[in-house]
Amino acid sequence: MADSTPEQSSTPPLPRAFLDFLEENGIDPSIYVKGDAIPRYIRLKPGCENLVPEIETELGCELERVDWLPGFYAVPPHIKIASSEAYKSGKIYGMDAASGAAVLALDVSEGDHVLDLCAAPGAKLCMLSDLLGNSGSLTGVDVSRDRLAACRTMLRKYTLGDHCRLFIADGTSFSLLPLRPSVNVKSCVINGAGVASIFGEWTSKRSYKDRKNAVKLKNSIGSQLALVTSEPELFFYGKNSGVVGLQRSELFFVADNAEASNFGYDKVLVDAECTHDGSVKHIQKFEYWGWKTLDHRVLDAKRTNSLLHLQLQLLTNGFRLLKAGGTLVYSTCSLTFAQNEDVVEQFLKENHSAELQGVDAAKNWPCRSGRIPHTLRFDPNTSQTSGLFVAKFIKTDVGWSLVTCMNSFQECKRDESARKVHMHCLNFGNLSVSLLFFRISLWHC
Repeated sequence: MADSTPEQSSTPPLPRAFLDFLEENGIDPSIYVKGDAIPRYIRLKPGCENLVPEIETELGCELERVDWLPGFYAVPPHIKIASSEAYKSGKIYGMDAASGAAVLALDVSEGDHVLDLCAAPGAKLCMLSDLLGNSGSLTGVDVSRDRLAACRTMLRKYTLGDHCRLFIADGTSFSLLPLRPSVNVKSCVINGAGVASIFGEWTSKRSYKDRKNAVKLKNSIGSQLALVTSEPELFFYGKNSGVVGLQRSELFFVADNAEASNFGYDKVLVDAECTHDGSVKHIQKFEYWGWKTLDHRVLDAKRTNSLLHLQLQLLTNGFRLLKAGGTLVYSTCSLTFAQNEDVVEQFLKENHSAELQGVDAAKNWPCRSGRIPHTLRFDPNTSQTSGLFVAKFIKTDVGWSLVTCMNSFQECKRDESARKVHMHCLNFGNLSVSLLFFRISLWHC
C-alpha cells in the first residue's frame, strides 16, 4: 500500500469557500487540476480476455492492464467507450479502479449471499454478479426508481441478472433476508381474485391483464398500510434468484435481529450517498453548473448533517442484515473526515459486535491509510483514481451473542430470566456465553 506525499501543483480556480472546506478536511486542492490526467478505467467481462486486441483496434488506443486489480484496464481519459461496439455488446463497462477495489475488499466467494444496499447506478452490482458466477444470490436496493432502472438495464445487457433481485426501498429500513432458488416451478398461480399468489418468471412485457392484476394487488394491501409499512417494491428478479415459486408473504417476510444474525447476508456493500467531493470530474462540472450549486450540494451545513445521519443509518442497517461472521464494506467518494472516519467511529461506538478489518490485498494497492487504522483512502495524487474511502468490518459471533443476551436479560422477568437468557444464547450457538449469563441471571434472581 502506497503512502506517498501529494505532488505540488498550482491551485485550481476554485471558490474561496470550497478552498476553506478542503483545508478543514486536509484535502490538497491540487487534485482538482488532475481530472484530465486521471485515466479512464474499464472492466472487461470475464471470458472476453482474448478480445483485447479487437477492442484496442476499435477504441484506437492501447488497453493498459491494471496490475493490482484483476479484470481492469486503463485507457486515456479522452476515450469515449459508450459508442463502441464492445460497450454496446456488453464486453466492457466503465468503472473507476477505486470503486473496483471497494468491491474486491468484500472478498466475495462463490455461493455467497450478497447485498448491495445502495446499488445504483449498477457498475458495482455487475462486478459483484461477475464474482459470484452461477452461484449464491445478489440483492440490489436503491431508493430511486430511475436509478434502479439503470441497474436493471446493466444486469440484462451484460447477462448478469440470473441470480439477482432488485428492490426499490429505503436502505435505512430494508429488512428482507436472502433467498435460495426454488426448483420445479413452472407457472404462476392465480388466486380467486385474479391476483398472482406465487411469483412466476419475471418478464419486462406485461399485458393489460397483468397491469390490472397489479393494481388489484396494490389495492388489496391497502394504500394506508403500504405507507405505514414502507414495503419494498420488487423491481426485477432473475430465474435463479430464489423469487420464482415464492408466495408474496414469503418474499416480504421481515426479519428480526436474531434471524438476520443467523440467516443474513454473507457480504454487504454500503457505498453510501455523499457530497461526491472526491470525484474530481464531478467537481469540475460545477464550472458549468455554477459554483452556487456547489454551495448547496457540497458546502451547505444542513445538507451535510442530513447526509451524515443517512450514512450512519445505512451502515447500521446494512450491518444489522449481515450474518454473524460476515463482511461489510462501507465506502464513499467523499474525502472528508466527517463522512468517513467520523461515521466509522460513531458506528463502532454503537455496535459492539463490529470489528474493523484490514484488507489483505491492499498491501499491493496504490492507496494510503485513513485516519483510523485499517481504513483506506484513494485519491488522484496517490492512486491515479477518483477519491474513495473504504472501511471493512466483520460481525463477530461472540460480540453479537453478547449484545443479544444482554438485551434479553434486561427484558426478562425475574423468575424467567435464567431460563430465557440461557435459551436465547443457545439459539445463537454460543454455549460459553450462555453459561456465563446463566450464572449472572441466577445471581440476580
